[in-house]
Amino acid sequence: MAEHGYEKATILAIAKQAGLAPGLIHYHFKSKGEILLYLVKLLATMSRARYDLLAATAKTAQEKLLAYINARLAKGEGAMPEAVSAWVVIGAEAVRQPEVRAVFQEAIAAELFLIQALLTACLQDQKKAISSVPELAAGLLAFIEGAFQLASAAGDIMPQGYAATTARAFIENSLAAQAPA
Repeated sequence: MAEHGYEKATILAIAKQAGLAPGLIHYHFKSKGEILLYLVKLLATMSRARYDLLAATAKTAQEKLLAYINARLAKGEGAMPEAVSAWVVIGAEAVRQPEVRAVFQEAIAAELFLIQALLTACLQDQKKAISSVPELAAGLLAFIEGAFQLASAAGDIMPQGYAATTARAFIENSLAAQAPA
């Protein structure tokens, strides 16, 4: 699906890419739609696992937040460009298919909740107001989703490594600008 999009990703093509017999795919999934729904959950789990790995050595709230940004946007060990492309395909299908939208929204809600918790912890450590956390979290998530889209559709013309660097600067500047609690 990451390579060909949802419409062109046949069960045969999926099986071939996975190195499995098409019958085995049909045994576990009744339709391509079921595969897509499973993929949403799988990618969300993989994304969270990369964050957990990078955050394992973080000692402060700010280090955990930076680990989150790096987990989502930085290149290097554990980066999954094909997963990013698959996520973009899922986002497009979420616009068209209500059942995909529901699962996609669950994954986005979980991301938003995590970002809000990370931002709240940072601001509380800095003894700053937390009233703007929902908007900051939404802004960071929108930046991440936009960076995914650009990496998938225009990666060759975007500056290398811009996404993680820019997201870190956005958040550091935004946190610094918050009023005292």
